[in-house]
Amino acid sequence: MKFLRFLMAEPAKALELTQLADKIWTDPPAGAKMLALYICAGLAFPGQPLDKFVGIGVFEMENAEAMTSTSYPAMLAGANLWWVPVQEVPIGGAVEAEKQMKE
Repeated sequence: MKFLRFLMAEPAKALELTQLADKIWTDPPAGAKMLALYICAGLAFPGQPLDKFVGIGVFEMENAEAMTSTSYPAMLAGANLWWVPVQEVPIGGAVEAEKQMKE
């Protein structure tokens, strides 16, 4: 299943979190796959605290264990994480995707 993962942390934690990400995603756990990772250069959403940075990633996770094994180290380092399940909609295929979601 695909997810957007939002990570919010203090800039002072950036080095520790990037080192953790390199460690985890160089040899990812079974069932976890990173598709894209972005760091927001501005305010990612209204109400974001000004003293935090936001990272947004697109991931495929096969199970809760994969999600936990990639989240827990960052949480211990002081990051706040939240996962949002998403449905991929192909370009020109929105009508078909909507039909499948109704079933």
